[in-house]
Order: sequence, then structure tokens, then C-alpha cells
Amino acid sequence: MKFLFVFLGFTLLFSLSSCDQKNYSGLNVTGKIGEILVVCDDAIWESPLKAELDTALTQFILPYWPDVVTFELIHRSERNFDGAIKRHRNVLFLTLDKTFKESQSLIESRKDVWANRQLVIEITSRDLEQLYETCKDGLPEVHQSFDDAEWNRIRKYFGEKQSVYLNEKLAKNFGIHMDLPDGSNIVTTQPNFFTIELPNASRPIEFVGTGQQDVGAIYSGIMVYQYPFQDSSELTLSNLLLARDTMLKYNVPHETSRLYMGTQYTDLVFPEASQAKNYDGSISGVEMRGMFVFKGKSIHTTGGVFWAFHFVHPKTNKLVCISGYVDAPATTSWTHSLREIEAIWKSVTIQ
Repeated sequence: MKFLFVFLGFTLLFSLSSCDQKNYSGLNVTGKIGEILVVCDDAIWESPLKAELDTALTQFILPYWPDVVTFELIHRSERNFDGAIKRHRNVLFLTLDKTFKESQSLIESRKDVWANRQLVIEITSRDLEQLYETCKDGLPEVHQSFDDAEWNRIRKYFGEKQSVYLNEKLAKNFGIHMDLPDGSNIVTTQPNFFTIELPNASRPIEFVGTGQQDVGAIYSGIMVYQYPFQDSSELTLSNLLLARDTMLKYNVPHETSRLYMGTQYTDLVFPEASQAKNYDGSISGVEMRGMFVFKGKSIHTTGGVFWAFHFVHPKTNKLVCISGYVDAPATTSWTHSLREIEAIWKSVTIQ
């Protein structure tokens, strides 16, 4: 009961005064996807609270290997919070105010403060002890707010410029629309299977121990496939994986003879599934995350990661899968590319 009381008390205060104030004068956000800028005194940053921030705000997107974190934390003191850094996409203020008299900390959320599509959250406490107690209970919801803002920001960006040809093909074959980045290209089309390549991206790769950087290519795309829906048992993890492996075997060959894309089933990265919805809540389905590998020979080749969303189309009564994939060097972060995949499948709507 004590925990429930604390949680409910926090929830009431967390009802974030989300005022969408337009103070940004059309400026774009700065900073990398997957970063949270924490603005606080050095004494707060160097206190045991730092470990609490790391635990709650740098969560892993499972089940990927190497680890893919949702966010990395960077720090600025208030005296150095000026210039372009104020337009960082995700900003968390930790403020101690001796005049603050409430029994629990106040958490406020504001959008578009110094830049377009920026999210700023401030936690105000009377002392470090109160701030620490609030962070222990409240940071998961703070993380969720930044998490939602991150993929939704990308979704809106992708939606600003769309390919009419690509959208018409998706609507005709699958009865859906997705917000895809400019430059996306359909590379294979079958009546029940499309492969869409996303624009090639290059990210700097830092080689540990050398301090040098090189450019590594990241390849990503979206596979869309469908098949007749019979009953709810098809939405279980085992049956979704069975259908996935069948569809990939016959539709996603490797350039090397006899190799094809399959699912990796080792214990460390065994696929996981959970209930999910698209961005506006109009489509309910099952999301699935895991890793792929090219199979077909005794020694499998390397692969990458996938993030899929499955749902039953209300007009065609077919089970539709939107499965994004990322193939990137293990020496660079996959967070950016996975966020793009997440934004795309969450953007799906029925046509």
C-alpha cells in the first residue's frame, strides 16, 4: 500500500502541465537521436542520483546484441545552458528550490519551448533527498515521455514529404499507408510481399582505443507482407515466427546462392513479442523484435536486427506484417536506425 500511495501521489503531480507553447520561432531541434540533455548543478550530477538516472533513462531495446540503448545522457550545468544547446530535442531539468514547500516534487512537461518538436521536462524539488525519492519512482514515466517524443518526431518528419507512387502501390496491394522517408524505393513487388529500401545512411564509427573515426554504411528497409487470417491463434509468437520464416525463405534471397533471410533463435536474442498500437491508437496488433541471419548453408552468414508489427486488416481480413530491418556494423550505434523503423510501423493507417 505504501508503494501504491507513492505511485498515485506521483501520478497526480506528473499530470504534466503539457502546454504546447509556440516559443520556438520555427527553429529546428539540435542534438542526436537517442540523447537526453540533463541540465542540473554539478553537485547533483556527481551525486548518487546519477546512477538512478542511468538506470531509468538509458534502458535497452531488447532483445538485440550488441546492446541498443534507448537514450544516452549528456550533462550541462545551467550556467552553460545557452546558445544552440537550448534547442536540444530532449531536455531534462533537475532543479532544487529551497522555497518549494510541496511534500512531493513537481514534474512539468513543455513542448516546443526553444525549438520545433522539442520536449522539455523539469523536476522541481526542495532538496536533493526529495529529488532522489521522486526519481526512484517517477523516472520510468519520464523515460516513456521522451521515448514517445523521439519516434513521433521522426514520424512527423517523414510525413512531410511523401512519394505518391509508393503510397499508391501500398494502398492498392495492402490497403495501408505508411510515412516513409524521402528517397525510399520499392525493390521487389509480389502480390503479397513488398521490399522497400530506405535511403542509405552513413554514421561515424569510432574505433575503441584509437580515437579515430571512419564512415560505415547502414542499410535498412521495410518488408510488407500479408496472408489470409484464420483465427486469433495466428497472432501467437510461435505462429508469427513460423509465418515469418516461410515468407522470408521464398521472398528474401541473399546475393549468395542458396542463402535466404531467416530468424536467429539463440537464447540471447530470442524474438520477443508484445501487444502494441499504431501512433493514433486506431490499429491494435502485435509487435515483435529480434535478429535475423541469412540461412541455407551449414555456416550461416551475418545478419542484423528486425522490428515488426502485425495486425489484421479490417477490410481484407488478411494478417498484415510491417517488418523493418537494419544491417549495420556492430561498431556503431543502431539506435538511430531502429527509431526510424519504429516511427514507420507506428505511422501505419488503413486506406
